[in-house]
Amino acid sequence: MTATRILTGITTSGTPHLGNYVGAIRPTVVASRAPGTQNFYFLADLHALIKVQDPVRVQRSTLEIAASWLACGLQPDNDRVWFYRQSDIPEIPELTWFLTCVAGKGLLNRAHAYKAAVDRNRAEHLADDFGITAGLFMYPVLMAADILIFNAHKVPVGRDQIQHIEMARDFGQRFNHLYGEPSGRQYFTLPEAAIEENVATLPGLDGRKMSKSYDNTIPLFAPREQLKKLIFSIVTDSRAPGEAKDTEGSALFQLYQAFASAEETAAMRDAFANGIGWGDAKQALFERIDAEIAPLRSRYDELMANPRIIEEMLRAGAQAARERMATPLLRVLREAVGLRDLSKITASAKQAKGKSAAAPQFKQYREKDGKFYFKLSDADGDVLLQSRGFDNPKDAGAWIARFRDDGAVALEDASEHLEPVAIERLDNVREALRLLSESEP
Repeated sequence: MTATRILTGITTSGTPHLGNYVGAIRPTVVASRAPGTQNFYFLADLHALIKVQDPVRVQRSTLEIAASWLACGLQPDNDRVWFYRQSDIPEIPELTWFLTCVAGKGLLNRAHAYKAAVDRNRAEHLADDFGITAGLFMYPVLMAADILIFNAHKVPVGRDQIQHIEMARDFGQRFNHLYGEPSGRQYFTLPEAAIEENVATLPGLDGRKMSKSYDNTIPLFAPREQLKKLIFSIVTDSRAPGEAKDTEGSALFQLYQAFASAEETAAMRDAFANGIGWGDAKQALFERIDAEIAPLRSRYDELMANPRIIEEMLRAGAQAARERMATPLLRVLREAVGLRDLSKITASAKQAKGKSAAAPQFKQYREKDGKFYFKLSDADGDVLLQSRGFDNPKDAGAWIARFRDDGAVALEDASEHLEPVAIERLDNVREALRLLSESEP
């Protein structure tokens, strides 16, 4: 039985906070101990470069997040649990380029982060792409490479990240479609998002999603007194002790629920209904969070004082992951896209020369209606592609040239100029176009 592969990354752009702990660190540590799983946990330092240009901050954040994961109980073994730094696996940026070449720009235009940046520019009467880097625009492709390099089955994410998993599925599917013929080989497993409904998005001090971008976070390993001070600064309404309070939309209640048991949560819900004072509710929240975090804090401090231990662990994790998975997969993918050993061309060329009479071929012709057409026939003379009529012979010729240059990649763009192709014949069409493109001088 194939093990379920689970993958999670945290961007190294700031100090880890309770939202990271509840949404990523804690559930993945639990998942790492589940039988029948392989688990990949990484520090997304390449992603950090998209929004952080302070190298000291990126380095410090990498150390803090790694120490946090380990302090919370992650036990890398390079057999079932891989723990690594994204930038230590060069196959990830190489795969990013392969996926970039099949990713639809229209889909990237709809990415939430990019659209939000464009909307902010429009609200400020700036050009749509003012201040937006290609890194931000291509962020979903890099994220897809993170996932597909290890063919992860499940990716724990917040609800606001589901789109990125859907895009990773799209890019992987496009690659499989373009390069998997004629055998139908599936190079990539299509991942699924795994969401814990109760903790998918943890609120911050101001009630919005806890995020470094909003400066509303509670550091995961803040000293006890700082933790208490931050919790008591959580924004609440003006209802006095004795007045019933709503749990719906309450950041304080949502935070409590993320740490409490079902019984504790039910008791707090009753307390809200009975008019608990905000001060008492915040004290209860502080005590509940500190009870869980305090035992982990000392281990965190030890790791932070010994960064060499973490560095060696990350390097070992990356080396194991590369040797066992990333490097072999990229070797296969390079072959699939045509980045091949040139010494093998001679034999292929001789075979092609000997069979030239039976090769697929394009034919351009004029019909009685005065329009110009082209068709692609296979080695047996059966028509695989049939164009619609063009007024100008140069237009028909241009599409033939495009197919010779781009192969099956041109099919999508050419669809309006072609008669419909039956689904069962698509593999034959793609194979014929591949043979033609390889036979071109």
